[in-house]
Amino acid sequence: MTLVWAVLACALVVPIAAAAVSPQLAWRDPIYIAAGFAGVVAMSLMLVQPLLIGRYLPGVPARRYRQIHRGIGGVLVALVAIHVAGLWITSPPDVIDALLFDSPTPFSTWGVIAMWAIFITGFLAMLRKPLRIRPGTWRIVHTTLAAVIVVGSVVHAVQIEGTMETVSKVVLCGLILIATVKVVADLRVWTLLHRRAG
Repeated sequence: MTLVWAVLACALVVPIAAAAVSPQLAWRDPIYIAAGFAGVVAMSLMLVQPLLIGRYLPGVPARRYRQIHRGIGGVLVALVAIHVAGLWITSPPDVIDALLFDSPTPFSTWGVIAMWAIFITGFLAMLRKPLRIRPGTWRIVHTTLAAVIVVGSVVHAVQIEGTMETVSKVVLCGLILIATVKVVADLRVWTLLHRRAG
């Protein structure tokens, strides 16, 4: 149990610590730095989400997994909002181009796709009860959006040559992909979708 938590702690902390000492931060505006770190922390927390939903973390009470998952989901929405708002303040034209899918940098497109998927997920999570979304339907919709978020965020992060240190970034992104694929396979969400379609 201790080993699992130690590995997770390293996976979360090392990319953030490496970004904190990046030479890319020299002479940067504080708002730009805050926006960048919001993105880095969001990437790290993204690893925890599939581990929670798959109940892979030892020592966590069964009833707490989904509560923590929802809480971190809310934090992710806030971090992405801070990330985008900070970039908007420091460079509005770049953010407008990205939102209009007119940016010359491919990583911007992937980031915007992931952003909208995160916002839609948060919106639907808040309205799940009022809209009376059934558990099976929610699982399929949420898993689909989560896949878009993960793929979009990973491609976005990997393509950027910026604050995050390359090796720790690639390892983190790889772990996020592995954890996501495992939980989707274990929960057999696509099997449920196939049965419904049949």
